[in-house]
Amino acid sequence: MVFFRSVSLLNKLRSRAVQQSNLSNTVRWFQVQTSASDLDLRSQLKELIPEQQERIKKLKAEHGKVQLGNITVDMVLGGMRGMTGLLWETSLLDAEEGIRFRGLSIPECQKLLPGAKPGGEPLPEGLLWLLLTGKVPTKEQVDALSAELRSRAAVPDHVYKTIDALPVTAHPMTQFTTGVMALQVQSEFQKAYEKGIHKTKYWEPTYEDSITLIAQLPVVAAYVYRRMYKNGQSISTNDSLDYGANFAHMLGFDSPSMQELMRLYVTIHTDHEGGNVSAHTGHLVASALSDPYLSFAAALNGLAGPLHGLANQEVLLWIKSVVSECGENVTTEKLKDYIWKTLNSGKVVVPGFGHGVLRNTDPRYMCQREFALKHLPDDPLFQLVSKLFEVVPPILTELGKVKNPWPNVDAHSGVLLNHYGLTEARYYTVLFGVSRAIGICSQLIWDRALGLPLERPKSVTMEWLENHCKKSS
Repeated sequence: MVFFRSVSLLNKLRSRAVQQSNLSNTVRWFQVQTSASDLDLRSQLKELIPEQQERIKKLKAEHGKVQLGNITVDMVLGGMRGMTGLLWETSLLDAEEGIRFRGLSIPECQKLLPGAKPGGEPLPEGLLWLLLTGKVPTKEQVDALSAELRSRAAVPDHVYKTIDALPVTAHPMTQFTTGVMALQVQSEFQKAYEKGIHKTKYWEPTYEDSITLIAQLPVVAAYVYRRMYKNGQSISTNDSLDYGANFAHMLGFDSPSMQELMRLYVTIHTDHEGGNVSAHTGHLVASALSDPYLSFAAALNGLAGPLHGLANQEVLLWIKSVVSECGENVTTEKLKDYIWKTLNSGKVVVPGFGHGVLRNTDPRYMCQREFALKHLPDDPLFQLVSKLFEVVPPILTELGKVKNPWPNVDAHSGVLLNHYGLTEARYYTVLFGVSRAIGICSQLIWDRALGLPLERPKSVTMEWLENHCKKSS
């Protein structure tokens, strides 16, 4: 909760780094630094990239033929589920313990990353620094990055005009993605590529595009929200606020608690390794040397699907349907009946429960639960979510078809947003999109720095699979 600087904590962290190879290999523990270059994220990357380029060359040269596992017919027919096939440096998802950002768990990020105030939630700018460098930043570094993002946040007028050409009733994700595509005309990568930039320098204009895109996304997203739900009365940025608080401000929410929630929300939604639909889509499109705007717009279209980012919208709507039919103070037995009714209606799982990879309760759910217990313990919808946490997993376990009966990140986020007045569930995926840009763009910069190639997996037909299986039997 607090950004500790004490010697004793540093000693503990270094001890843990020795014990855990994934931390020692990927996380560079912070030092108190004061020079101008130390406060500049781009300069930090310029120092780190050469050694990482050598690292990937060595891996390929010495271990390129090492097998990582066997591919089964189930994997091919099941959407490549479980195949190890992507390099994604910024985060790693463990089925049991959840996500780690550059080796750090969510609780560790909450303790180590700087907050806007002592004991507060981590600033998203700090996680951006961590994802890009593998280093836990100082508060001074985070403040410098926050100032840089504010300096890049101005959105060209043509972007607003492009969004305004759409019906105001268009889905928020449609309007948001359209705005991102309109931003693409400013791409530095596209300009540099057309001039003939050397491939070893691809990461530099990619960095410029990515940081500018991250800076401008909250402005575009807030414009869509105010256009749809607040009669088009947009709110300008506040140069005294950090990234998360500024986003909340532009949406129209200035309470300190809502600002803290937005910092937490953006931080925990940034990245979830490379295999999820939005991250993989962004990586795939970028592998064709599409610029960050084109790549991220494609990622947003994947995020908009009901099996991915749109799920947070579906969860809150389902919870409200529970309240509508059963009341806020629903008994456990009546709640069980409603859950069985949901399952018997044809739904595979209860909205907000289960995950494609995780096999335990999502740590992102737990940190949101802790936030709710601290800030809104008496909220009726939060109490209902708590009751669902107790009731749903045993039912899904009894059903016998669900590998993970535990709640995921989407089970909680809508209830928190709803409490502070952001009640428009159709908009929630846009919030997810703003956050996810930090992870996708961070990895994209490293894709360019490491010279990762065009992605081109092999596909086969069912006839090929049938013939192969006959030969193997």
